[in-house]
Amino acid sequence: MRVMAQLGMVMNLDKCIGCHTCSVTCKQAWTNRGGMEYAWFNNVETRPGQGYPRRYQDQEKWKGGWTLNKRGRLTLRSGSRLKRLLNIFANPDLPTLDDYYQPWTYDYDNLLSAPAMDTTPTARPQSLITGKDTEVTWGANWDDDLGGGPEQIGKDPILAKVSEQVKLEFQETFMFYLPRICEHCLNPSCAASCPSGAIYKRAEDGIVLVDQDKCRGWRQCVTGCPYKKIYFNHRTGKAEKCTFCYPRVEVGIPTVCSETCVGRLRYLGVLLYDADAVLEAAAVQNEHDLYPAQLGVFLNPHDPRVIAEAERAGITQEWIEAAQSSPVYRLIVDYQVALPLHPEYRTMPMVWYIPPLSPMVEALSSTGHDGENPDNLFGAIDSLRIPMEYLAELFTAGDVGPVRASLHKLAAMRAHMRTVNLGEPDRPEIAASTGLSAAEMEAMYRLLAIAKYEDRYVIPPAAHSDAHRLDALATGCSVADLDDELGMTAFDQVAEKFHLTDTNGAAPEEKDARVNLLNWDGRSNDGLFPRRTETNGAGSNGAGTNGSNGVGTNGSGSNGAHTDVVEAGSLTTPGRPL
Repeated sequence: MRVMAQLGMVMNLDKCIGCHTCSVTCKQAWTNRGGMEYAWFNNVETRPGQGYPRRYQDQEKWKGGWTLNKRGRLTLRSGSRLKRLLNIFANPDLPTLDDYYQPWTYDYDNLLSAPAMDTTPTARPQSLITGKDTEVTWGANWDDDLGGGPEQIGKDPILAKVSEQVKLEFQETFMFYLPRICEHCLNPSCAASCPSGAIYKRAEDGIVLVDQDKCRGWRQCVTGCPYKKIYFNHRTGKAEKCTFCYPRVEVGIPTVCSETCVGRLRYLGVLLYDADAVLEAAAVQNEHDLYPAQLGVFLNPHDPRVIAEAERAGITQEWIEAAQSSPVYRLIVDYQVALPLHPEYRTMPMVWYIPPLSPMVEALSSTGHDGENPDNLFGAIDSLRIPMEYLAELFTAGDVGPVRASLHKLAAMRAHMRTVNLGEPDRPEIAASTGLSAAEMEAMYRLLAIAKYEDRYVIPPAAHSDAHRLDALATGCSVADLDDELGMTAFDQVAEKFHLTDTNGAAPEEKDARVNLLNWDGRSNDGLFPRRTETNGAGSNGAGTNGSNGVGTNGSGSNGAHTDVVEAGSLTTPGRPL
């Protein structure tokens, strides 16, 4: 048993109102830059629908994730190494810009500078890619609120797997919202697909990042990711992805999408898992066994043997205590109401979802029945096969059993709390039918309905001490040793670099220039460190040790991707630190 720690997330889909606040704040924080206009690290989809990019779940077309070969071993769906090498310069399995959407803005200047005329001036849409007038035909949330309308039949890959009756009657049943971020998988296929080895999984918290120094823009990771949550920055020629807001979680605060979520549907916490069991769990033959196999990978943080192995592996006491009080562990393992997204991809995803019960309540209420009555609700769970089949294809590789069990527990929780709040006679058979006690039902209710901030986000504070320890190593790169011409800039300019766009003052004049660091503005020092001299760079923080302290935007942290020391004479670009 090799114990490792992983930061995970659970989303309660019953509480998502489709406001897209998480998408907007994530966009402003991470992808509000040239080359990433089309990218949404966080997006909210209406289900059923095509998703973003279009039909990304159709792995027969996009070749994402893992599959089993004839010998029962895991192999990338995109093919062998030889096949991927032959396609490295012309990958046929890449989504095009039309599969995402062509980002646009509006000609607002025309509203201000238009001459006097009889008609009102308009702001025509303009492409952010070509700068020319364009016609808006698609967007990241184009299917928003359409649900199961007839125009979606045949476009949703999941609907293609269910019966004809489901297709014909689905639009009369329900719709729900599905927020998506990178899954930060235990078995990431994107990392295995990268020819340059630029994608790595941090050992301390399991976050999957891209080393911007090693990335060469082959875009094999885009094909390899079955969730299509890796994006190619056409300005820098690098791949970028959701970083799980590692600068925030490293100091004990939640991700931007979690912090700004209006519905308070996200839960963050630590899970301990057995790294030696991941490969075996991902390689089970029957796809219906993938969900219980991944549950078997997670370890009980209260088990003395697990605690001893975790301490032997270097996991701090703060992380062990965080795992013991993790809301993610309780929802996934203890209550077993959260389910993984598409476990059939065999990547072992770590962003799980509580399936929505609201469609069934609404279906009962629309027919004049009491949607909160336990007898009606339990009967609806078994009779409404349409949402059950769809949710099973989404969360359990088509196995209806775990979805029914999760919804049954949620319905039992509602019924139990109804008897408690209304003072009705106790019905112990409600809790007993789910395998949970009345106390566990009430604890699950408090967690799902009225949990406070510190109960929803249990992020270990160990990163604070690690940050101070890393600061103590910074002996060779003092800001006081830098001249103004080497990067001493005002705070507003630094903020402008972080949100680098084509229109602000920090944008480089030559838009087609490619640099290693995404936040370089083309004017100040073009690296994180001053230019290397004979006396500067020999220390542990010198410019030749990129990776150990994470120079790349997506690669910082104590677990950098590479530590190759580069001599000053070997720099391929004069004056450019690596």
